[in-house]
Amino acid sequence: VLSTPSLIAFLDILPLSRGHLLLCPRAHRQKASDVTDPEARELGAYLRLLSRALVRATGVADWNIVQNNGAAAAQVVPHMHFHLIPRPDIRARGRTRESFTMFGRGTREELDDDEAEELAAELRRQIAIVIQEEEDSNAQAKL
Repeated sequence: VLSTPSLIAFLDILPLSRGHLLLCPRAHRQKASDVTDPEARELGAYLRLLSRALVRATGVADWNIVQNNGAAAAQVVPHMHFHLIPRPDIRARGRTRESFTMFGRGTREELDDDEAEELAAELRRQIAIVIQEEEDSNAQAKL
């Protein structure tokens, strides 16, 4: 859904919810402590941008951003990445099973190809809108 010279964002193939995204640097970095300062700044900026686009594309107002560092911290893939996970209609009180599942300890189904194409297109559209809004806002601020 997003590609720059130094990072990439895409839909998770085993999503915890509709719209589950991964954001990672292109250069191999095993842990967050391994990213460079410029990479960290760009990742942070795109976490915010992707969050705004994800809310608009999915209609889900709540989401998690998760990043694991090392095997003891549940890092399965040895390449640093962030998960952006929409949290539809789940309340913390009395619904621990759903919350537990949302962090990957439950049944996950493969991403449907047709739905993925449609959702990716909508995410790209929303990303473009957010970028344009930010450019317009920055231009207004300079006046």
